[in-house]
Amino acid sequence: MTRIKFAAMMAMTALIVGHQGPAMAQMPAQQPDAKSFKLGKLDIVVLHDAQFVKPNDGKTFGLDHSPAEVADLLKAAGAATDTITLSVDALLVKSDKRVILIDTGVGGALQDSLAKAGVKPGDVTEILITHSHPDHIGGLVKEGKLAFPNAAIRMSKTEWDFAKANKDIADIVKVIADQVKPFETGSEVEPGIMSVGLSGHTPGHVGYQIKSGNEKLFDIGDTAHSSIISLARPDWAVAFDGDKPEAEQNRAKTLGVLAKNHEMIFAPHFPFPGVGHIEADADHFKWVPSDEPR
Repeated sequence: MTRIKFAAMMAMTALIVGHQGPAMAQMPAQQPDAKSFKLGKLDIVVLHDAQFVKPNDGKTFGLDHSPAEVADLLKAAGAATDTITLSVDALLVKSDKRVILIDTGVGGALQDSLAKAGVKPGDVTEILITHSHPDHIGGLVKEGKLAFPNAAIRMSKTEWDFAKANKDIADIVKVIADQVKPFETGSEVEPGIMSVGLSGHTPGHVGYQIKSGNEKLFDIGDTAHSSIISLARPDWAVAFDGDKPEAEQNRAKTLGVLAKNHEMIFAPHFPFPGVGHIEADADHFKWVPSDEPR
């Protein structure tokens, strides 16, 4: 990775957290990676883009609790107690007629991961955005131009209005504006892909439920960030959430439903490849990664 590109990525990281209070994340350079599996007749590929390493300082997770309490959760899961690591990944959905990308990361290793999957940027026909935080839309733009020149960009109308009012991402919005085709939350945005409102994180934050035949995969967006903390204590405030009480309520409700129906999910910030199931564990939840992506 060049020094200029790394500096640009760190600037993007500053945008992600700069107006939400948490300390600057470290973003170590990542190797591209792509893990694929079948979902009915669809080819699904998880694409690795970046990784954030946040200090456990009470400024990101467990805002209303102490770093020591967060450390207890991390220790119980066998993780380091002084930092919190989040992956940044995207999802590729391929059918006979469409090549659909869900989110684009910060624009780190995504393009190289896409190449590992045998896909060129010009092959992508649609891009579905869960929400407009820079770690989900940063990869839409490369060197001031559309990174995926032939793709329609879809996000909820509420989220697009929110994005256009956000001065911090004005440069991205300007480049992508002509390609954006908003939709109403709850609508089918592509054949077999339904948008699902997941309130609290941003005003128009959505997930995408992908169905082919009898098989389903639910991209939950940023409903949960940490595969440890978000599941063990879904009611703990997270700095990234715009409406924290609403996000906490939605997180607990969504995780409860997923633990009951055992639906396979993709969580873009869980450890790569972020595909698996939510299970109930006493009064909270736990993450069970799937064996399918390879």
